[in-house]
Amino acid sequence: MNAMHDILRQNQEIWHIFQCRDEYLSSFRDKYDRFPYYLSSQRNVFEPVASEYLCNEGYRPEYPDGQPFAVCLTHDIDNVYCPLPLKGYTFVKHFIEREMRQCIDTALSVRSRKLPYCNFEEVMELEERYGATSSFNFMALAPGDEDYTYNISDLEQELGIISDAGWEIGLHGGHRAYCDYEQLVTEKARLEKVLGYSVSGYRNHFLRFRVPDTWQNLAKAGFLYDNTFGYADCVGFRNGMCHPFRPYDLNRDEEIGIVEIPLSIMDSTFEVYMRLDPKGMWEITRCLIDTVERYHGVLSILWHNNCMNGEQLMMYEKILAYCREKGAWMTGGKELVTI
Repeated sequence: MNAMHDILRQNQEIWHIFQCRDEYLSSFRDKYDRFPYYLSSQRNVFEPVASEYLCNEGYRPEYPDGQPFAVCLTHDIDNVYCPLPLKGYTFVKHFIEREMRQCIDTALSVRSRKLPYCNFEEVMELEERYGATSSFNFMALAPGDEDYTYNISDLEQELGIISDAGWEIGLHGGHRAYCDYEQLVTEKARLEKVLGYSVSGYRNHFLRFRVPDTWQNLAKAGFLYDNTFGYADCVGFRNGMCHPFRPYDLNRDEEIGIVEIPLSIMDSTFEVYMRLDPKGMWEITRCLIDTVERYHGVLSILWHNNCMNGEQLMMYEKILAYCREKGAWMTGGKELVTI
C-alpha cells in the first residue's frame, strides 16, 4: 500500500469516494457504458475532497523548478481528414461573415484531404509559445471497426514530427478496447509498429471506462498511465482527486499497477452536456484551475484537434495564458508520471 492510500484510509468517507464505491454498487450506465455524474452520490464535483484531505494531512508533490501545480494537456485524435461537406459549410459561413482570408484558405484546403484537422504542428507551435508540451492520443483501428476514420500507418510522418519535437504520443482506444483485452493489445501493437517504440499513455474513445476492469486490463497490457477517468457529462473531479494516483481494486482488495491522471476538463462536455456559453465555460475553468493550484495538484485537460478553431481555440489559448501566468508546469502525461 502506498503512502497516499495510507493517508486516505484514515477517513472512511474520503476512502470510499476515492475508491469509487458507487461505481461498484450501481448497475446503471449510459449508452456508452459509462458511469455518469448524475448517478454519483458525490455531488461536490468541483471540489477535490480527497486531494484536499491529502493536503491537510501534509501531502505535497513537487514539480520542476518549484512550480506550484501542473497541467496535463492532451488531444484525442478522432479525425485527421475534414469531410468535403463540412468544408463546404465552413466556406459558406466565412463568406457570409465576410471573412475573406479564411474563405480563401478553406477553399484551397478542399484540395488537401489532411486539412484542417491534421493540425498537429500548429497546435505544438501554439503550446510552445506558452512554454508547454502535450500528449497526442491516436486511434489505431482497422477498417470495419466502429468509428474508423483513418489508418494509423498513413500518419507515420506526422507521428515522427510530433515525437521528434518532444511531444508525447499515446493510444486512443476504440469503442471496445476498454473492456476487451485482446482488442486493447491489438490496437497498442498496431500503433507501436508505426511508432517504432512502446507507448505509455492511454485514453479510451468516448471516455468509455469500467471500474476497476479497465485499469486492470491497461496494467496487464503494459501501459504506464491512463487518462480516461473523468465524467463525460460534467467537468470536475470524479473521485475527489486532482492528483495522479494508483487505483485501488475493491474486488481484489489491492492496488492496481498503473497510474491514473484523472481527467477534469473535456472540451465537448461544456457544450454538449453542460450547455454553457463561452463566459460560463471560462468561469468554471478558471475556478478549476484556481482550485488545483490551491492543492498543488494536476489539472488534466482534453482538447480535441478538431476543436482548435474559432471560440474553442480562443478558449484553449486563454487556458494556456492563465496557467502560464500562474507559473504552472504544462506538459504531457508521461512526463508527469515519471518525475
